[in-house]
Amino acid sequence: MGRCCFYAVGTLSLLLLVTSVTLLVARVFQKAVDQTIEKNIVLRNGTETFDSWEKPPLPVYTQFYFFNVTNPEEILEGETPHVTEIGPYTYRELRDKANIQFGDNGTTISAVSNKAYVFERNLSIGDPKVDLIRTLNIPVVTAMEWARNHFLKEIIEAFLKAYQQKMFVTHTVHELLWGYKDELLSLISIFKSDISPYFGLFYGKNGTNDGDYVFLTGEDSYLNFTKIVEWNGKKSLDWWTTEKCNMINGTDGDSFHPLLAKDEMLYVFPSDFCRSVYLTFSGFESIQGLPAFRYKVPAEILANTSENAGFCIPEGNCLGSGVLNVSICKNGAPIIMSFPHFYQADEKFLSAIAGLHPNEEYHETFVDINPLTGVILRAAKRFQINIYVRKLDEFVETGNMRTLVFPVMYLNESVLIDKVTANRLKSVINTTLIITNIPYIIMALGVFFGLIFTGLACRGQGSMDEGTADERAPLIRT
Repeated sequence: MGRCCFYAVGTLSLLLLVTSVTLLVARVFQKAVDQTIEKNIVLRNGTETFDSWEKPPLPVYTQFYFFNVTNPEEILEGETPHVTEIGPYTYRELRDKANIQFGDNGTTISAVSNKAYVFERNLSIGDPKVDLIRTLNIPVVTAMEWARNHFLKEIIEAFLKAYQQKMFVTHTVHELLWGYKDELLSLISIFKSDISPYFGLFYGKNGTNDGDYVFLTGEDSYLNFTKIVEWNGKKSLDWWTTEKCNMINGTDGDSFHPLLAKDEMLYVFPSDFCRSVYLTFSGFESIQGLPAFRYKVPAEILANTSENAGFCIPEGNCLGSGVLNVSICKNGAPIIMSFPHFYQADEKFLSAIAGLHPNEEYHETFVDINPLTGVILRAAKRFQINIYVRKLDEFVETGNMRTLVFPVMYLNESVLIDKVTANRLKSVINTTLIITNIPYIIMALGVFFGLIFTGLACRGQGSMDEGTADERAPLIRT
């Protein structure tokens, strides 16, 4: 009986060890978990994945920071502009998808992404309807560019002279963001009906959407989860000069596919940036005890390189690294996009403006994603709106000012997973960890029975040695 137990323990130990190694090499449980995740991360009506996509559960906040001009008269005389950052003015974003329709056997889904902004007084430095900001008169600068491009040239020149428009104006934060009726634009709109008499950096964007999207549901492949295939009826853009620059790549930034790999690039299409951008892996993070991969927008996105030459409008007219001329998609307004405080931009942009202090911690765009589920744990989208301005001989309003990429405002759109959602995600991750660690549990049992087997073997050898000694003892006594 003892010998049977001895061999049974040894055999069981060997079987457990061989089984565990086989399971590890074949990745049986890992593949089972991956397949389950791939199957469940699909946009299907009535699922938790669909509900989270339709109405994102995490709170999103947008902070607006303005650059107040302190020396307007000196700027017109050719001196360096001095600006002071004022902010944040924080708004809670309310997001949801609407007009949802499935198509192509469940592989595509069309929708619009609605956004509404609600002011958060406790997270802001002041009242946007009271606080005043002195900044460039953007409608006037835009009208000057229109006139140079022969758009109602004589009419615009006459209006500028008759109404004595100035290069710098003062408005409330609320007016600059959400719009005010502009005297010059009101006159121009009489002759050009598609020009609104109102101006605001986010005019018409509160309680609206940025167009019609067609997404992939992930039904055909988990790698295609929520990828954009069409925007406003187009499969590609038509603003830029190369096919690559006009590509619409990736998601809208609200979601990503699961089972992320460190060596892959993540593509995002932010419509307000008028182009697709990519993010690269930069390290590991831990948010509320959850593991995350951090992806950042690299400096190469806005670098003055041959790959980005297609973004130079007019063709061959590149301003430099760290800025993007988006006037072509902003109705001709001389808007230049950059990262806040010209972070990662050429030194010439930074040195031309006094009062800017680029900082990686506050001005970098990043997203922290749980690699198993693709869930965003923390993110910050940060970009700055600038105006290209210069001395124009035909317009006395420009004085002797330098040619500048003039900062007006930047925003920080951020999200952080809450504790309730984090705890729910932890339970999912812990369950998958238990399943994927089953081979190691089997291996541990194999080692345990192996130790028992070794102990029994040693005891058996000890008993044999004692028996031999007893047999020899009488002979010695004799």
